[in-house]
Parts: sequence; C-alpha cells; structure tokens
Amino acid sequence: MFEKSIKAYEEACKVIPGGVDSPVRAFKSVGGTPPFIQKGEGAYLYDIDGNKYLDFVQSWGPLIFGHCDKDIEEAVIKTVKNGLSFGAPTELETQLANEIVEMYDNIDKVRFVSSGTEATMSAIRLARGVTGKNDIIKFEGCYHGHSDSLLVQAGSGMATFGAPSSPGVPADLTKHTLVCEYNNIENLKKCFEESSDIACIIIEPIAGNMGLVPATEEFLATCRELCDKHGALLIFDEVMSGFRASLKGASGILKTQGDIITFGKVIGAGMPVGAFAASKEIMGHLSPEGKVYQ
Repeated sequence: MFEKSIKAYEEACKVIPGGVDSPVRAFKSVGGTPPFIQKGEGAYLYDIDGNKYLDFVQSWGPLIFGHCDKDIEEAVIKTVKNGLSFGAPTELETQLANEIVEMYDNIDKVRFVSSGTEATMSAIRLARGVTGKNDIIKFEGCYHGHSDSLLVQAGSGMATFGAPSSPGVPADLTKHTLVCEYNNIENLKKCFEESSDIACIIIEPIAGNMGLVPATEEFLATCRELCDKHGALLIFDEVMSGFRASLKGASGILKTQGDIITFGKVIGAGMPVGAFAASKEIMGHLSPEGKVYQ
C-alpha cells in the first residue's frame, strides 16, 4: 500500500521540482512513486503508509551505526540544546579535527564545510591555488558532487577535455577538466601529454558511484608518480569510502597516499558536514593564512 506516499508525492511536486531534492530519489529509472519516509530505526526504514524496509542505503553511506543510534541521538540532542549555528568558532570543531588528524599520517590540518560537494570543490580550488595551474583530471564513473567543473562528460577522443553534462554549466569552465577512463594507465599518461597545466587529479580510490570498483595499486601508483613528476596534487575523494572502507578509509588499506583527502557526512553521523584535509604546508595556502579563499 502506497496511497499516502502517492498523495505526498503529488503535493511535493507542486512546490519542489520533480517532488524531490535530488534526482536520484525520483524513481525515474525504476518506475513507481518514491516512498515517503516517516522514521528509521537501526537497519530499517518505515514509510508514511506503514511499510517497513531493510535499508541498504543508510542515507547513501554515512549512517554506519544505522538509524537513531542511542549514543549519537543523545549527543545530538545535548548539543542542539546549546544552539544550532553561531557563525563563530567552537571547541567541538577542534575536537573533531583532532580526531581526524590523529588517524592519518599524511594530514595535519582540516577545514570543515557543509557537504561532500563543498569539500571536493574546495579541494580543487586549493590544488589550483597551490600549483598555480588550471586543469584537473577526473575519471569516468567517479562522482565528486555537482559543482560546475565536475559536471562534465568525456569528449570523443581517448583523453579529452570535458564538455558540460548539464545545462547551466559554462563550457569555459569544463574546458579545464580532462576526463579519463578509470584504471587506464595509458589514458592517464595521455592526459599529461595533452596538457602542461594540470593542477590535480581527483579520484575515488574506491569508486562507489559506478558499482564499487577499486582502483588498482598500479593505477594509483601511476597517479602518484605523474603528479609528482608534473607538479600536480593528488586528491583522494573519500566522501563515500572515508571511515567505511576501513577506520582510515581507502587511505588506510592502500599503499598510495593522496595529498588532499575529502570527507562527507560520515564524520557527523549523517549531519550536513564535510571536510578536506592535507599537510600543514598545503593547508597553509588557505585564507586567512594564505590567499586561497574558502
């Protein structure tokens, strides 16, 4: 029975484009009406019609303790009673930053943002600011959020500058994005042959958005080698794999390490938060210490 969800969807469509706040929730590729969720408990979701679901999604990954974990719920309620937002520093930020930094050997400082999209967008801007270069390399099948530079589709060549994959994205922005085939070493080398202005490679070391495809050690080692050789930075997008592939994410089980690491909502138990982290030398380029604004 989905009568209430169907009605709720019809009402949502009147005030929200497509009735949803993310295209992947619209059920367009599978048909039917998306169930409207009322609550979650542990591994289960309950919709407004009373249907119960085993939740394999867990808010797209962040809820590693499931829904309404008692300790997390109590901590959130306790903190909310002090206020929701201050526009000023808090000690909690430093405590969380210390928790993250202490787990990784290759990062010294963290900058918090509000989402994984903001984290990857800011990491790319930082890489460009550090290197003084403009082009970036991303891989087919990897999703790094919906910022303009990353909403690209591959061109017709083996390794080409990308074209916009969405209306509203200027071609002048995506022309600085090279799109390569994941795990294809020759393709990657060709990108560096085609451009001497590459600021960074951004990669999901374990690609979750195309069916959980891990990068090979040889491929990641080549990414590292080419970045070092050409003065580019290597960004590990661990928005999905961070603190899930292992306690230290993909970085904890791979030989190759990134220069900048991005994290998503998992660091806030599903709350709207993200972060990017790197060495103190790289992070020192960020305002107010440096000139890169974020």
